[in-house]
Amino acid sequence: MDRMGLLDFKQKVFLVMGVANKKSIAWTIAQLLEQSNAHVIYSVRSAKRLESIKELLNDREVHICDVENLAEIQQLAESIQQKHSQINGLVHSIAFGNYSEGFKPFHETKRTDFLQATTISCFSLVEIANAFKHLLMQNASVVTIGISSQVAAPTYGYMSPIKAALESVVRFLAKSFSKDSEVRFNCIKAGPLKTSASAGIPGYVDNYLYAEKMTLRKRAITTREVANTALFLLSDLSSGINGQGIVVNAGMDFNYFDEELVQSN
Repeated sequence: MDRMGLLDFKQKVFLVMGVANKKSIAWTIAQLLEQSNAHVIYSVRSAKRLESIKELLNDREVHICDVENLAEIQQLAESIQQKHSQINGLVHSIAFGNYSEGFKPFHETKRTDFLQATTISCFSLVEIANAFKHLLMQNASVVTIGISSQVAAPTYGYMSPIKAALESVVRFLAKSFSKDSEVRFNCIKAGPLKTSASAGIPGYVDNYLYAEKMTLRKRAITTREVANTALFLLSDLSSGINGQGIVVNAGMDFNYFDEELVQSN
């Protein structure tokens, strides 16, 4: 099979979790999968979310699953199994942080907020993997979305250590599943993106513009570039990649002493 054949997902089925709107990473990934002839199953957080994007999803196969509720994760797997005996992979593009009280110093983080964010943004991947283990093909691929560097950014708050935990979870799931399958788990460590979720973070725009200057090309990463990486990881072309954090940030993470930035201070 040639390279183009390996990127043809005809007769393959993928679950994409986390579509919130047309700017979502999950939506862009799903669009690329559909353009590559895959059948995409969508999972959204709530009936309210589904109503807000019903015109986007049209007549596609959609399920509702709030990953904060384990019973809903299990029900999602059961519902999908009624139509599909197996799936070729899934995309976990889910994150939540409660910043209703604004950003605080990290040491003032509330236990309830940290645990809720960890459950939704990180541990949900473990519960989803467990619920779908019997549905995943022997060589299925699971992709989640992390961040490109573990810097102490005040405007990202406690989500940074939670995303670090997510990357660690990916490695442990890869090891755990390797006992009886070749299912791959990988994390895309994306640089700052223009998404609706990020737009709601106070100070994010300033950080985004600064991060753009730190890239080697002086141009920010796009959602499409992250989605392209996801498509590769979901394909057979990435069969040798497992338990990894794939950085997609145009070199931002090692360009701290960029001449332009140094001279501007």
